[in-house]
Formats: sequence, C-alpha cells, structure tokens
Amino acid sequence: MKTKFIYPILVFLILLASFTGGALADRLFVIKPLDYFISRTAPNPQTNERELIKEEAVVIDVAEKVSPSVVTISIETPKQTFLEFDPFSGFHQRVEGGSPQDIGSGFIISKDGLVVTNKHVVSVEGAKYKVITADDQEYEVVSITRDPANDLAVLKIDATDLLPAELGDSSNLKAGQFVVAIGTALGEFRHTVTTGVISGLGRGITAGSVYEGYVERLDDVIQTDAAINPGNSGGPLLNSNGAVIGVNVAVAAGAENIGFAIPINIVKKGLEQFQATGKFATKPFLGVQYQMISTQTAVLNNLPEGAFIIDIVPGSSADHAGMMINDILVKFDGKRLADYDDGLSEIIEDYNPGDKVSLEVWRDGETLSLETTLSES
Repeated sequence: MKTKFIYPILVFLILLASFTGGALADRLFVIKPLDYFISRTAPNPQTNERELIKEEAVVIDVAEKVSPSVVTISIETPKQTFLEFDPFSGFHQRVEGGSPQDIGSGFIISKDGLVVTNKHVVSVEGAKYKVITADDQEYEVVSITRDPANDLAVLKIDATDLLPAELGDSSNLKAGQFVVAIGTALGEFRHTVTTGVISGLGRGITAGSVYEGYVERLDDVIQTDAAINPGNSGGPLLNSNGAVIGVNVAVAAGAENIGFAIPINIVKKGLEQFQATGKFATKPFLGVQYQMISTQTAVLNNLPEGAFIIDIVPGSSADHAGMMINDILVKFDGKRLADYDDGLSEIIEDYNPGDKVSLEVWRDGETLSLETTLSES
C-alpha cells in the first residue's frame, strides 16, 4: 500500500525539480535547452513588411536623388506634306514632322550643360533636338558629338547650375545586384522609374536594325530585367546608391524583361577623350561584311579557316587593297583569324585609323598578300 503512493510522489518530485532547475538555469545561466526543439518566438509578420519598406525607401531615395539629373530628348523634323490616294476616299494629304516628339532619354554630366544619351537617339540629320529637364525647362541642343566606337553621344545645351548625375563604377558589378532605371518610357511617360536586377554581364548584342537606319555591334554590355522600353534609350541604369552604372541602350526583340545597358566605365573612358580633345576616339574601319569559317566547315570543304568576305564597302580600305567578294581573309597583319574567338572584330579593335596593315587572302586556291591603310569608321 505504501509502495502504491511512493511512485506518484517520486514522479511529482522529479518533475518539480526539472521545472525548478530549468527555470534557475534560464534565469542564472541563460541556458534554454528547449529552444533547440521548440521555438519560443512565433514568426513576426512585420519582418517581411519592414524589408519591403526598406526596399521601397531605397527606390524612393534613388528616384528623388537622380530624377533632377535625368532628361527627356525630343526631336522636331521639318514639316512635310505627302499626297496619298485611298481607293475609298480618294486623294488626301498626310503631314509628317513640324512638331516636337519625345524620343529618348539622357542624363546630365556637367553643371554647364553636357548631356549623355545614345547615338541612335540623335541620329537624324537636319532635325532639331531639345532637352527637357525634370522641372519642364526646355533647352535647344546647340551641338551633338557622336561616339563612333559606341552607341553614345554628348549633347551641349546653354544652361548653368544643372545637377550632374554621379557616375559610378561598373568594374565590380555582380549578377543579382539591385538596379533602378529612369527614363521616358515609350517616348510618352517621362521620368518612369522601374526596378530589377543585373541578369547577366559581358553580353554581346547587335543594336538597332537596317529598318531603323543603323546596326551596331556592342560588346560587354549589362543585361537587366528592369523594365526598359523604347524611349528609355540613353537614360541611366543606377545602383542602390543612385550612381550611374550603365546607359540603357536596347531591349531584346520578342522577349520580356531583357534589356541592355552600356557599362559606365566605357562611357567614362570615352568622356575622357571627349573632354581632352572635344571629340571621341574613332574606330578603325576595313570595310567588309564577313562570316567566320569554322574548323569543321573548313575541313569539310577543303578551305582555309578565316573570314569569308560577303560584301565590300566601295571606297573602303578593303576595296583599295584589292579584296574581292568570296575571298577568305586568313591573316590580318600577320595574325591568324582562326586563333581568335571573335575573329576579325577582335583583332582589328587593337588598331587605329591610319595604321598600315598586311592582309593574307585566299582566292580560288591561291594565297595573295595585300596591303592597305585603315580608315575611320
């Protein structure tokens, strides 16, 4: 009978000692063994909200800081009247030009009126361009200096005490890094702010098309998923500190959220040349359209590896050298094109206009040695 009551009493005493010991350990030594098995704190729904508010604050700060430095580029072409015939309504007049139209974006780089944008934004000869600031002040563009090596241009307006954007550093960018884009989306919605991340680095793209009047190969550009639309061209791509890390230049046709920007370090290098000489450095120009012949194609067709010449620009350096369509350019100034990943384009970028070079050409089974002087692009 006594044993019957002893066991419950012992269990009670053991439990009491455990709870008392645990409490003392918690108070005296901050030992919380149950925390390893059961969380004492419930998930705080406000944590995610705080993170969201923090991200919103970054975007707001960047927009407020940089928007005064972002501008809209407008174009006004001469007024032209065309007579058109419609089988249902007969002849009627169609009027083009004569009124300004927002076409792109840009950003201020000096207090006295220098603005960076894309070359293709200001490519129409004979047109009048204006720069419109965030406070709706309009300035006539008095001069345009285009960079032949990249899709960049510097505009000059008569203004003082403008707020230049801070130029950052694009040498240490990382995929996944947060970015903000500001520009005149679709040539209609000024100072549109979009956000995203850097999706890729070191991309190579062909910007523009023959239908737009220009085609240009751009290497080492930034890929981003921040919404970039026609009209954003020339606007800044910014980091979370509001520094410009790229110039928005293009979007991938037929895709969503794939945009590209020229790294700001390329821009700064061009600006150094511009500020020193008043113009940008020029690219060397051989004047050929070509297709690289792969090793497999060369072996299968008993041809040398090199650049198969598809077309030659009349009056170009290649034309003066005596090159012909269907030639295969095997060596450029002693360098085998097959040894370079990008072939001719990779080799020629190390030369300057005015350099004299030798060309080794394969034509109808014979090897010819030619010489020429590289011209400007």
